Amino acid sequence: MGGGKERELGVQSWPFAVVAQVLGVAACVLVLVWCIHFRGGLAFVATNKSLIFNIHPVLMLIGFIFLGSEAILAYRVLPGTKQQRKIVHSALHLIALALGIIGIYAAFKYHNESGIANLYSLHSWFGLGTIALFAIQWILGFVAFWFPGAPDGLRAASLPWHVLFGSIVYVLALTTAVLGFLEKLTFLEVAGLAKYGTEAFLVNFTAIVVVLFGVFVLLSIITSTTPCPVDEFGYSPLAQSQ
Repeated sequence: MGGGKERELGVQSWPFAVVAQVLGVAACVLVLVWCIHFRGGLAFVATNKSLIFNIHPVLMLIGFIFLGSEAILAYRVLPGTKQQRKIVHSALHLIALALGIIGIYAAFKYHNESGIANLYSLHSWFGLGTIALFAIQWILGFVAFWFPGAPDGLRAASLPWHVLFGSIVYVLALTTAVLGFLEKLTFLEVAGLAKYGTEAFLVNFTAIVVVLFGVFVLLSIITSTTPCPVDEFGYSPLAQSQ
């Protein structure tokens, strides 16, 4: 995992990737406990509209952030060839994007069926901006690293920008998630939820775990940023793959 090589910061990347895996699974479990045990479950069609909303945090965290993080970590923790890891990286990002879009749809559906205005909060603005940038990042990555007609020079020039822009979008996704937890918990507390109760503690703790998860994912990247040939990460057009 992580190649076992000393990197630019003098440490190996795989320990950070392993800790990130543990934190990521913990975050997924916590959001499921919150939405199913404390909030009553999940449903796309329900008389209790809160069940529709519950799909949103579950898909955005498990589908968008966790799977997106797993795509980032694919080059650090997965066995197999570079080309196989490249396929997993691209596929997981595409699945994350699809689930993120469904998660946003669930939020709009909840608002519309509950008579709540859309796009009035900073969380919603960040969310739409982030999903749009994520989609652009995936499309540009596909063109640069998968499209058979892309020249080698384009792939070499695109790689550092692909990593940088992807990291920025990832930080925006984490920021949006934290804003979402804060917004929802604030609404619940205004509606009467105990500020020092078990559910409030769970939501705050989940947000902290998500932040730590993101930190360790980013650390796994930072400790592996030594300049390298394009092909070290298996970025070659599909037509040239073995």
